[in-house]
Amino acid sequence: MKRFLFYHLPKRVLDIVASLVALVIFSPLFLIIALWIKFSEGTSHVFYAQERVGQWGKHFKIYKFQSMVDNADEILKNDRVLYKKFVDNGYKLPTKEDPRITKIGAFLRRTSLDELPQFLNTLIGNMSIIGPRPVVEKELVEYGSQERIEKFLSVKPGVFGMWQASGRSNIGYPERAQIELDYVNEANLGLDFKIMFLTVIAIFKGDGAF
Repeated sequence: MKRFLFYHLPKRVLDIVASLVALVIFSPLFLIIALWIKFSEGTSHVFYAQERVGQWGKHFKIYKFQSMVDNADEILKNDRVLYKKFVDNGYKLPTKEDPRITKIGAFLRRTSLDELPQFLNTLIGNMSIIGPRPVVEKELVEYGSQERIEKFLSVKPGVFGMWQASGRSNIGYPERAQIELDYVNEANLGLDFKIMFLTVIAIFKGDGAF
């Protein structure tokens, strides 16, 4: 009860306020990016929704600006060598080697602007501003035992997190899993504000942005 009153409740209030403010402030940017994507080649969709695993294992749709071509999954899976590299590299590919990413998509990823729609996820309540980054179902195996997986899924996933603040895609599994689990074990409002500050710095530096 004490942890709910002094951490979970104020964190949820901050999530709602911060996401509302962000959506209002960035609304002109949303419009510019949406129009830019709409009139660019390679994709017919402005937004991208992908199923991720959330708190307590509940699946939800994470929202992003579209940064890939329409047949992205087919392109990746049809190239066995590339797909193996994708899996071995922690389910990521360097932008320059990824044939799925559009020109505008490369810019959006480098600047993390593709993540802006996730403030909608925060407002809805299936994500928090700060927390472990949500993963797809097949990535859960990277977290090891069932006990470790359940611990990872015991908190809401975040728009920003310790992994991002530590270097994002420069850090792969199993180190990424340990970083996320360390956050779950130590989570508090002070740490959340620290992560937010470090993440902003990492974004401006472009650390691990692909």
